[in-house]
Amino acid sequence: MSPTQKMKTSFAYLLPLILPMVSAQVAHWGPCPEPAVQQSFNLQKYLGKWYEIAKLPAQFEKGSCIEANYSIRADGTIKVYNSEILKGKLRSIEGTAVVQDINEPAKLAVSFSYVTPYTPYWVLSTDYEHSALVYSCTDVLRLFHFDFAWILSRMRSLPPETIQKAKDLFTNSSIDISKMIMTQQQGCDLEL
Repeated sequence: MSPTQKMKTSFAYLLPLILPMVSAQVAHWGPCPEPAVQQSFNLQKYLGKWYEIAKLPAQFEKGSCIEANYSIRADGTIKVYNSEILKGKLRSIEGTAVVQDINEPAKLAVSFSYVTPYTPYWVLSTDYEHSALVYSCTDVLRLFHFDFAWILSRMRSLPPETIQKAKDLFTNSSIDISKMIMTQQQGCDLEL
């Protein structure tokens, strides 16, 4: 069997596993882009609560009032606590993030289950006090990729010009954000 036939056969086996994800994810042909990340990233300053302002659609985030809280555990890993309001109920999940290479501390990886692999969580830009831009991308045989992008804020809103600058940074980094949607951050009466 030729290498091309092997790749097609492998892809055929993966297709049933991938198709359910495609409907709620953003997929693109080709390998992941390699955007620049935050220089001199300071994890201690990044810790704490962040509110999701906008995102590329994700199957695991369908609610409103989405927020993430990051803290250091005793073992040095990062506790990731995400919450949202979905159909009037509070939903939350806890995961673990790690810095994979101390020389590139803005390139973290996160997992929300012991059985799933770590996925990229790259901080492209942050001022630590107001906003952060995060990107994640996974290649599938370098034929196509699924990506996620988030605009985060320390408050439940950001000025329109800050959101536009964030979108421009994604676009200038070859990240297609044409399907980016705003996250509902009003009416967050349930205590998260």
